[in-house]
Amino acid sequence: MTFEELAAWLKDMGQPAFRAGQIYQWLHEKQVSSFREMTNLPAGFRRQLEELCELVVLRQEDRKISAVDGTRKYLFGLVDGNVIESVLMKYRHGNSVCISSQAGCRMGCRFCASTIDGLARNLRASEMLEQVYRIQKDLGERVSNVVIMGSGEPLDNYDNTLRFIRMITDERGLNISQRNITVSTCGLVPEIKRLAEEGLQITLALSLHAPDDRTRQELMPIAKKYSLNEVLDACHTYFEKTGRRMTYEYSLVKGVNDNQEEAKALVRLLKDRGGHVNLIPVNPIKERDFVQSSSKTVTAFKNYLEKNGINVTIRREMGRDIHGACGQLRRSYLRKMEEKER
Repeated sequence: MTFEELAAWLKDMGQPAFRAGQIYQWLHEKQVSSFREMTNLPAGFRRQLEELCELVVLRQEDRKISAVDGTRKYLFGLVDGNVIESVLMKYRHGNSVCISSQAGCRMGCRFCASTIDGLARNLRASEMLEQVYRIQKDLGERVSNVVIMGSGEPLDNYDNTLRFIRMITDERGLNISQRNITVSTCGLVPEIKRLAEEGLQITLALSLHAPDDRTRQELMPIAKKYSLNEVLDACHTYFEKTGRRMTYEYSLVKGVNDNQEEAKALVRLLKDRGGHVNLIPVNPIKERDFVQSSSKTVTAFKNYLEKNGINVTIRREMGRDIHGACGQLRRSYLRKMEEKER
């Protein structure tokens, strides 16, 4: 519940107004995992809450810590038996958490492990919040940045994603700045335009991955529904409405989208659109035969974009030794469960 919903519900129960503040603080500041821990509430009222309410708490199934850079990858169990994954990345500017918005994914991007088993279900806003809260509890440090870039397509779970953003940025909760929230999308045109009207100051990242429709459709089935021009026009609308610079994610796959011709096409595509290109050396996964581009190829691609006025960075690889890419830990867990059942 939002604070306003909680206050209205408690009022209907005949509880004093200050109870909403107490409970909201326990949930979103102290991040307790049971009503019993809310020690400034009367014992009888706590029992009543246990009977009437569901307090969503994720169960940590696995945690891997990178020996290289301290990245932490978490596998969380949901109450219905589904599992999701989240990643903590430590930077000089603060702690960033990458969370999932769905259990699985139905977008079908060919280089991503998240989509191999399809979509199990959408996550509720509470399950998205819990990923941040459990990681912050485990780390013992504040999370300052959140990227909704794990398993799932956030805009395919629009209402829960918006509720999560409004709650994680609420001054009564973690109060993370909207400018420190990034939503990554494959390019759902109607939802991008709808997001532009929400009055938010979050960063929108488009999974671009190719400079032409043909290559993009090979990598991303969703591209068959929305052309590049449609998607980029929607992104321009987002920029115009919010003033927030777009980020374009581009996963480099050897022999597919990483040569100089693709770099030239990308310059032509984005030259007058502004924004920032984030080059990502693709993470190889067992189920696909995609190979990561060489460091020489990645550097040459970046240099060409820069020389032609495109703002570009190469994403720092983190958590490679613990299979940090989207969906890998979850996929490994599901395979083990299948083997046990057999």
